[in-house]
Amino acid sequence: MTVLLDEKTKVIVQGFTGKIGTFHAGEMMNYGTNLVGGVTPGKGGQEHLGKPVFNTVKEAVQEAGAEASIIFVPAAFAADSIMEAADAGIKYCVAISDGIPAQDMMTVKRYMYRYKKEERMVLTGPNCAGTISPGKAMLGIMPDHIYMEGNVGVVGRSGTLGYEAASQMKERGIGITTSVGIGGDPINGSSHRDILEHFENDPDTKAVMMIGEIGGPQEAEAAEYFKNHMTKPLVAYIAGLTAPKGRRMGHAGAIVSGVGESAAEKVALLEAAGVVVAPTPSDLGSTMEKVLKDL
Repeated sequence: MTVLLDEKTKVIVQGFTGKIGTFHAGEMMNYGTNLVGGVTPGKGGQEHLGKPVFNTVKEAVQEAGAEASIIFVPAAFAADSIMEAADAGIKYCVAISDGIPAQDMMTVKRYMYRYKKEERMVLTGPNCAGTISPGKAMLGIMPDHIYMEGNVGVVGRSGTLGYEAASQMKERGIGITTSVGIGGDPINGSSHRDILEHFENDPDTKAVMMIGEIGGPQEAEAAEYFKNHMTKPLVAYIAGLTAPKGRRMGHAGAIVSGVGESAAEKVALLEAAGVVVAPTPSDLGSTMEKVLKDL
């Protein structure tokens, strides 16, 4: 099994006919993703890459049965696109867009909470690399050749460190059920804890790798969830051990502003909860290999 995405998931692209949307839609189709069309307001009724273009997400859901969406929309308009997807009944949405204002994302979160939990759209991102279920489907911008199908779940705030983890594990013959990028912004759609719950409930995922970084409470919440609810081993890496306090490091959310938000504090919390922490990025694959041998 996989989480959130498989070969049957009917996918649309919001921002379908733009340069970036066109390129990545083609890459996703080549990988085998079940792309059923895309949305560009004002271009409904046309064909693009051999797929229908719709004016609205609601039309894509009604006419093509769309279940998942990926957003390649400029940051200024991306929040509206996310809310449109939620309103249309999309089940899973990946927001690739970088630079969405935090206040816009606060509006998105409030909007999504209008729906009951079981009816609420799952959102990952913004500012993420997307989601891939190797050998089945890709909903993102990652280099697909570094991912091998297997039984380890991956969740991370950093896209490039997620690539590094996938590449190192593939070299050791370790494959992935699904790799989920949750994005590096302060306000994102899904947390580490949310995705860990999906992996805990997936019978084919035997172990999980979590890639965190400085700033925010998400890794601490994940440590608590692991300690109290998870039965599967968790390997973690926290980026930013040498980051100075108060300075933003790369991602908008990567800034230490409170107690428990530095890399060292997060590592201590995770280790106290029983999580196996990889000491450096180059140890991601080897650490997971050791954990799997002990299963």
